[in-house]
Parts: sequence; C-alpha cells; structure tokens
Amino acid sequence: MNELVLPNDTNVFGNLMGGRLMYWMDIAAAMAAGKHCNSPSMTASVDNLSFKNPIKLGNIVHIEAKVTRAFTTSMEIHLKVWGEDSLHQYKYESNEAYFTFVALDPNGKPRSVVPVIPETEDEKAHFEGALRRRQLRLILGGKMKPTDANELKAFFATSNP
Repeated sequence: MNELVLPNDTNVFGNLMGGRLMYWMDIAAAMAAGKHCNSPSMTASVDNLSFKNPIKLGNIVHIEAKVTRAFTTSMEIHLKVWGEDSLHQYKYESNEAYFTFVALDPNGKPRSVVPVIPETEDEKAHFEGALRRRQLRLILGGKMKPTDANELKAFFATSNP
C-alpha cells in the first residue's frame, strides 16, 4: 500500500503523525488478513510498533503487510514501512509492527482460517517466532498465565551443567 504525506497528515514538525501511520497500517493489515482468510476480519491487537525514522511532508509511504502465521481464528500480520523521498531519490526504513486480526463469519463470530505455509527463509523465521509472540500477547492481555507459555519457557530455558 502506498500513500503520499500531505499537509493534513503532518504534525507541527512536518512529520507524518504516528496516528495517521497507524491508521494506514491497520488498513494494509486488514487487506492482507482479508485476502488470506477470504472473509471480513477485525483488529485484535497491535504490538511492538517501532518508530525508527520520521516520514516527512511530501514523501511517499510504502507499507508491506504479510500474514506470518494463522492460528485457529486469528492471524499475525507483520508490517514494514518505508518512507521515500522522491526529490532526492532514496528510500529509508521507518516503522515495523505486528498486528493480530481475527476472521469473522457472517454473524460476526470468529471463524477458522487456513494455515500459512512459509516458503522463504524469512517467512519461516517469522512463522517460527509467531507462536512465542502470540503467547506474549496473551500473557500481556491477561488471557494466558505465564506458567502456561511453554514456547516462551523453552526460548528462555538454560541448561545447567
């Protein structure tokens, strides 16, 4: 997804407002989720939204959204954002985040989604890490006890000689 940063999108410093970028990222994630599950879906969570570099007035925003893993009814979407200065002809990294979407049936209830089959090394790395990120989200959201997060325990486990 691409957007042009116009004056109404900026703050007093001439930078794209974070809330506007989040809005655009939510739309891009919704399109990726909807395409994957072939049904309407809604945002369940947003985490680790990192602002690396501001995007200036007149620059182009490039948003790439990919479904990294599907669970029973939810999907994790990884978003990467770049800014592009067309005048000086260079692109720069701006943001990165993970969104979680839930697929909905015609009655607005969660419905099952098809699995993701990772192919590239990058896709496989995101797929493998998705379960740990999901468990962390569930713990922070009060939906899972830390003692039940087996993937996280295994990640932090150390062997004692």
